[in-house]
Amino acid sequence: QVQLVESGGGLVQAGGSLRLSCAASGSSFSINGMGWYRQAPGKERELAARISRHGIPNYAHSVAGRFTISGDIAKSTVYLQMNSLKPEDTAVYYCNAADYSGRLYWGQGTLVTVSE
Repeated sequence: QVQLVESGGGLVQAGGSLRLSCAASGSSFSINGMGWYRQAPGKERELAARISRHGIPNYAHSVAGRFTISGDIAKSTVYLQMNSLKPEDTAVYYCNAADYSGRLYWGQGTLVTVSE
């Protein structure tokens, strides 16, 4: 089992920045990749960014160039630096981890609200 705890959400004005953090515990040695998903009101959960155990990032088109994912999966931590935030980035952001068997784990979510 892997437990994920996020922090860093909040309210920010458009154009501002926030940094999300996620720490994994439990069987974190089994993690093959980590990432951030987000779910806006009335919409499906979608990938924002993810990073492989080898440090290779992948971004959704909507956040590329504005968000940066970083961290050390071997140390069970991942961060999401969000710059130039837009109102459409408003969502609950969930930390995600995948183990080598493909099992997915989710954090409880942290709310990011971007005002006009």
